[in-house]
Amino acid sequence: MPYKVLVIPGDGIGPEVVEAAMYVVNAAAAKFGVELEVKTAEAGDAALRKYGVAMPPETLKLADAADVIFKGPIGESAYDVTSLIRMRYTLYANIRPVKDLPGVPAVKPIDCVFVRENVEDVYVGAEYKVGDVAIALKVITGQGTRRVARVARRYAEARKRRVTIVHKANVLRVVDGFFRDVALEELRGLEVDQMYVDAAAMELVRNPSRFDVVLTTNQYGDILTDLAAQVAGGIGLAPSGNIGDNKAMFEPVHGAAFDIAGKGVANPIATILSAAMMFEWLGRRDAAEAIRAAVEKSIEAGYKTPDIGGKYSTKEVGKYIASIL
Repeated sequence: MPYKVLVIPGDGIGPEVVEAAMYVVNAAAAKFGVELEVKTAEAGDAALRKYGVAMPPETLKLADAADVIFKGPIGESAYDVTSLIRMRYTLYANIRPVKDLPGVPAVKPIDCVFVRENVEDVYVGAEYKVGDVAIALKVITGQGTRRVARVARRYAEARKRRVTIVHKANVLRVVDGFFRDVALEELRGLEVDQMYVDAAAMELVRNPSRFDVVLTTNQYGDILTDLAAQVAGGIGLAPSGNIGDNKAMFEPVHGAAFDIAGKGVANPIATILSAAMMFEWLGRRDAAEAIRAAVEKSIEAGYKTPDIGGKYSTKEVGKYIASIL
């Protein structure tokens, strides 16, 4: 049976980077004999203008039927697409590996994995305005923390058995203290330390090598991973996976970058590395490792977009990486 993949190109540079990544996906699938049933659907700002909703019912039906969703960045309607998918399918673990690549200038050497809780915290969207007061609820549950901590444990056991829990329990003593305490219990037997989020931000710039697996809450993880991506050489290199028990979504960390859309200069590597994560989740580590190796060979050969010192277009980089496969 083929794996059912729903492709959502997204907004801004989304269609360009997804097109480039699909050259690589198809090449990897052919090389390693991975059967994929690929369907493409609209969602995002363009869909909102066209249909009046950012996530059309037909797209939602296809997402329900898919094994995995492969998505480009979404613009202003990101909450109505990205967050909806995360919540609807309980994709509770956001995995964001950060690693500097040979041939790309980095602030410091870095090689770590962020495991970010993905469906709780202030991103549940429970916001209210009463007169001159605006309120947002921060929701942390024991069940949610335990399940994402178990994912962090799996990554740690495959790496250096070391996890850093990032929180702000010195100020948010109840919610962040609860997250910390439940995570500590779930991670017993590993080497575990903890850090306040502001100190973690500083340390990511000063000494990123002290991190291996980082477990944190939704909002902190969102911010820290953008910082970490820049330390590694740029957000155009940063992939991510949204993992649940039965379904997953893979997408680049970066946004829609409307200012460079249509110019053919967007870096597709984040999206291509997200495709590698998708193959790994499908149980095809061989294809995943081949894609990562092809990305490194492409950079070594000088096939890079302008943001990392190259002269090649989005499509040219995607096609070259596919040709290596």
